[in-house]
This record gives sequence, C-alpha cells and structure tokens, in this order.
Amino acid sequence: MTREEFQLLLEQGPVLLDGGTGSCLRNMGMPAGVCTEQWVYEHPEVIAKLQQGYAEAGSQIIYAPTFGANRVSLENMGLADRLKELNDTLVRRTVENVGDRVIVAGDLSTTGKPMEPYGPMTYHGLMDIYKEQMRILSEAGAELLGAETLLSLDEALVICDAAHAVCELPLMISFTCEGDGTLYFGGTVFEAAAALEAMGADAVGVNCSVGPDQLEAVIRQLKETVSIPVIAKPNAGIPVITRTGEAVYSMGKEDFTRYILKLVGCGASIIGGCCGTTPDYIENIKKSL
Repeated sequence: MTREEFQLLLEQGPVLLDGGTGSCLRNMGMPAGVCTEQWVYEHPEVIAKLQQGYAEAGSQIIYAPTFGANRVSLENMGLADRLKELNDTLVRRTVENVGDRVIVAGDLSTTGKPMEPYGPMTYHGLMDIYKEQMRILSEAGAELLGAETLLSLDEALVICDAAHAVCELPLMISFTCEGDGTLYFGGTVFEAAAALEAMGADAVGVNCSVGPDQLEAVIRQLKETVSIPVIAKPNAGIPVITRTGEAVYSMGKEDFTRYILKLVGCGASIIGGCCGTTPDYIENIKKSL
C-alpha cells in the first residue's frame, strides 16, 4: 500500500481497526508470562480464529501479532535467534488468514529500554533494532506499519527515521498516555504528534492507556494540532485486577461504541479497540457507523 492509497482510504470515512489481541488470547487459552509471539506461532489456529473474527466484524486494518518481536524484547525471552522466523511467519500467516479482506499492518512497539539520558539505549542502536524488524515485516507482506503503545517521543522519532530508511509503507504511530495527554517519559502526545507529522508520519494518536470516555479532550486537541489522520484505539475502560491476577475490563460494547462515536465527532478518523475489546466490540462499532 502506498501513502497515497492510505490517504484515499481515509477519504471514504472512518477506518476501522481491530480490537484487543493479548487480552483476547488470554481468554482463548494463552497462559500468563509467556512470549505472545512464540505462543501464537505454536497455536496458529487460535490467532487465525481471532483475526478472522475481526475481519468478519468489519475491521479494515488488522495488526499482525508481531507487537513484541523486536530484538530486545525477544532477547528478554531467550528468543533473539528466532526474530526473522517469528516476524516473517506471523505476517505471512496473517495475510493468509485475512489478507484478502483487510489491510495487514506489521505491528511494532517499545523495546522497554529508555533512550539516553534516561536509559542505556542509543539512537543508532535503536535505529538498527527497528530497521531490522521493519525490513522483515515489509518483505513478508505487511501493507503498512503500525507502531503502538509507545512511551516517548524520542522512541517514535527513531521509528519514523527507521521506517523511511527501510521502505515506503504508510506509518501509523500511537502512544499510551494519561487522560490529559501526558506521556510516561515526559512531554505530551500533542507535542509528539506535531513533531511526527513534520517527520512524515501518516497518522498519529493514542491507544491502550485508558477508556474512550477519558479521551475526548485528547482527541479534540490532537485534531487541532495536526492535519494528518488521528488514531483512537482505547481500552474497554479501566481494568479491575482479580485475586488471581486477571484483568477484567469494565466497559461493555454498547458504552464503548457510544464513546468511540464521540471520539469520531472530536476528530478521530482511525478507530478501534485495545485491551478488553473483542470482535463483538468492533462489530457493534461497524453497525453504529
């Protein structure tokens, strides 16, 4: 997919993403504490069922399950030697599962290691890590790149540089932030969005963090800050942690849809769900749109 084709897609109205992946996989049998990418590699029938559920619900873009498949995160799980295998296979399987019905995004996220001066990661080191993963994702058949749940602008700027160095695919970037737009490693999502638009990102916004009921002011200000599309992919409310450590999300699909439609009214044009949302949530949004 070219950047021009991505813009044409947005001109047709709000674009519908998928919903939660990790939270759904936990409900489908994935144990706590495992590497998600390895688990879905070993259980292809489970991720296929989830992805096909999102496609049938109306998702127009579905993220391949490569969220934590960068070298640093895989090293933490003792799986760095499987980086190419996991990224390549999980994108190709996603294309096989739903690629005839939706656009497949190669998914990226934080390494979990802050950049200097806050942590050990250097610009060039992080650049190499993201270029490595992006190259595999694009060659495996991803039609765009989606970097999500980012914590800082510095990290996002490296991702932008890496994407432009590796391929010509459209790039969506979203941050996890507080309800007032504050990022976890300083600054605000509004400052970050403006910088990323200047760097050539194709869409910016927020995901995870909080529920859609807490994001109206954030989305409205993002829309006033940038001219590129704004992403809203929130959780199904704030979770309650049970005695067994399970996260139970409080917001049902009807309330979630109602607030998502408010976010569309505030300026979001790329919408979906994150933790706690399921294909039923996406289907309900689709019907309401």
